[in-house]
Amino acid sequence: MKLNPSKIVDCTIRDGGLVNNWDFSVEFVQDLYKSLNEAGIEYMEIGYKNSPKLLKGAEAAGPWRFLDDDFLRTVIPQKGTTKLSALVDIGRVAEEDILPREESMLDLIRVACYIKDVDKALQLVQTFHDRGYETTINIMALSNVMENELLEAFELINDSVVDVVYIVDSYGSLDYKDMIYLVDKFKTNLPNKRLGVHTHNNMQMAFSNTLVAAEHGVELLDASVYGMGRAAGNCPTELLVTHLKNTKYTLRPVLEMIDKHMIALREKEEWGYIIPYMITGSLDEHPRSAMALRASDDKDNSVEFYDKLTTPEVSFDSSKGNK
Repeated sequence: MKLNPSKIVDCTIRDGGLVNNWDFSVEFVQDLYKSLNEAGIEYMEIGYKNSPKLLKGAEAAGPWRFLDDDFLRTVIPQKGTTKLSALVDIGRVAEEDILPREESMLDLIRVACYIKDVDKALQLVQTFHDRGYETTINIMALSNVMENELLEAFELINDSVVDVVYIVDSYGSLDYKDMIYLVDKFKTNLPNKRLGVHTHNNMQMAFSNTLVAAEHGVELLDASVYGMGRAAGNCPTELLVTHLKNTKYTLRPVLEMIDKHMIALREKEEWGYIIPYMITGSLDEHPRSAMALRASDDKDNSVEFYDKLTTPEVSFDSSKGNK
């Protein structure tokens, strides 16, 4: 039987940490790694590899925000077949904090950037590549990128050592036609690069868009258990495990993780399809305004929120002098 080339990158700790400030217990992370390993998931993104000295408020975040290799060795003393991944942001990682791969618990380092910083991202990619890591570049907010900017970025990426290039639906605003269009554009312009996809569920399309990407040859598929991720969340890992064809994934270990940890966590923390996130997704906007609404006493006033986003006269804030 020919296996599907798709591989799952579970982002529960990294993207889910945006929900609870990376306040996961060691037991939680250990249980998640065990379940993903037993399920046959290829990668677990265990957090960010940013440097605390380069970020404000570092002391308030959980340890998964600033991964330390010595700490990781105590959390996962024995790695299985599931590889470990971390994400870094431009300007938030000190190169001296990145060990050579043979000394590190990490296998894959992914560099996230906006289109204007692709050149800086590729410089970081080169550093991580030279130190032995698998690498990706994740260009965020693609739905807001101009055609000429993307083509210029492709030229730089083609000449780089990066292994995988990600199509990122940051605002959860894309549908299947958009995904097909982007995958085709990336494949045409980056013929020698593998592709990945990262989706958000603002419009209830994270799962379907991920499947469409997989069917069109995208290899690395981001997901998270129970869909846990910033705002509307991500494509649920358990759906990919049970739905992808010609794979050897096992669902039961992921269900055990959901039963043991995720149900109770979902009662404590909020993520997933919620109307304000749907509104920002439909308007192709970052969900930060919806996140602020959900954190306020007026969290369920969707009509007023919609009016503020769609009516300039209403959304104008005279105290600040801008929208």
